[in-house]
Amino acid sequence: MRVGEQVRHAIAEILAQGSVHDADLEGHIITVPEVRMSPDLKLATIYVMPLGGRDTEVVLAALERNKKFLRGDVARRVNLKFAPDLRFRVDERFDEAERIEKLLRTPAVQKDLEQDPDSDREEER
Repeated sequence: MRVGEQVRHAIAEILAQGSVHDADLEGHIITVPEVRMSPDLKLATIYVMPLGGRDTEVVLAALERNKKFLRGDVARRVNLKFAPDLRFRVDERFDEAERIEKLLRTPAVQKDLEQDPDSDREEER
C-alpha cells in the first residue's frame, strides 16, 4: 500500500473515531478522498470534504488547530522514518464534477449532442 493511502486511512480512522476533541469538528462527518505525499515523504497534503460540503472553512481551521495532535497520531499508526507535516485542503473535485454535469444539461450543449455527426461533415464541405 502506498504511503499516501496509509496516511489517508489513518486520518480517516482518527476522524471517524472522534479522537480529535474540537467543538468545530464534532457533528461533522469528514471524508478524506485523497492524500498526496511529497517525493521525500515529509509533507502530506490531505484533501478533505465535510459531508454535504457544509462549513468547509470551519472544518479546515479546526484541522489546522489540531495538526500537531493529528501528526503524532499518524506517526504512531503509519510506520515512517519521519512523521510528515500535514497540510489540509478542501477537495473541490465534487464541485467541479457538479459544474460539468450542469453544463452538460444546458439546452445549448444538449442541442449539440443531439446533432447527427454526419451532418457536421456535410456542412464543412
